[in-house]
Amino acid sequence: MAQKLIIDADPGIGDALAILTAMADPSVELLAVTATGGAVSGVQATRNLHYLVELVDPVRHPRIGQCDHAAAVNDAHPHVAAAWKHVNGDNGLGGLHIPATDLHNRRKSARLIVDIAREHPGEVRLLTLGPLSNLADAADFDPQICEHLHSVVILGGSIQAGGDVTASAEFNMWANAHAARTVCHLPLQKILVPLDVSTGPSLCFDDVDAMCTFFQPSAVSEFATSLLQYAIRGQRQYAATEGIPLNSVAALAVAADAENFQQEGATADVETTGELTHGMTVVDRRPIHSTRDNFGVVSALDDVGVVDYFARAVRRICCP
Repeated sequence: MAQKLIIDADPGIGDALAILTAMADPSVELLAVTATGGAVSGVQATRNLHYLVELVDPVRHPRIGQCDHAAAVNDAHPHVAAAWKHVNGDNGLGGLHIPATDLHNRRKSARLIVDIAREHPGEVRLLTLGPLSNLADAADFDPQICEHLHSVVILGGSIQAGGDVTASAEFNMWANAHAARTVCHLPLQKILVPLDVSTGPSLCFDDVDAMCTFFQPSAVSEFATSLLQYAIRGQRQYAATEGIPLNSVAALAVAADAENFQQEGATADVETTGELTHGMTVVDRRPIHSTRDNFGVVSALDDVGVVDYFARAVRRICCP
């Protein structure tokens, strides 16, 4: 049976590649994609998601959740914004022109998550690829959301790898640390995919070149080619790396049970007040402590398997 899934995202290139993968994966029933403000504004996130769905035109269109936040988290942090835009472009999708379109049936992202969870109690897994604002808001709207959702897979946090936006914090936790802390305490099955493992699967220049060479001409393949080539250039020029990390695809592979992974129980929380540690994921490593584990933390992933999972999906939509 296909896994019923909602993907909550602030799509830059990585999130876009994961959403393309989900729409091409027959083992996933993508019920909705919901926009959240983060690396891009909520308005831009909504526009990007709408563009992705219309471009792929899947047999069953996922519903789209809207976010009206006009500012991105990055806007208040120019150094963070500059680094991110070098790799993702001003609008998150490699600078491609994304037409402004209005949704016919407007539904706020958090409300849509609540509605779908109620429609399919105990069956829907939520995958968060951006800040955790919408899940925190959904729990505020409907405290029973934790009973209705099957589980949540969270791309975020760092256990031992250090941060990517500050020395101690990973972006998705840092961008809305208060929402992240709220989610930590929700009585809900939560699987965390931290930086320690999500940065492992990656595409090198030869991988991108080989994929793009075999694409068949179509609007989707042109889009995928543009994203991959933009990202690989940005990583080489500005991040001094030779590959595109597939963090979001790695989290999708966990959410879809598409590849092998290992997880360990952990008691974790997110710091909200520290000057140097704001947004830091704090794991209680004491052998004896008074609280129960509130996360399953992915500790190992099949990196090659995740890359193959992405490649299979891309072939389905770009080489029909």
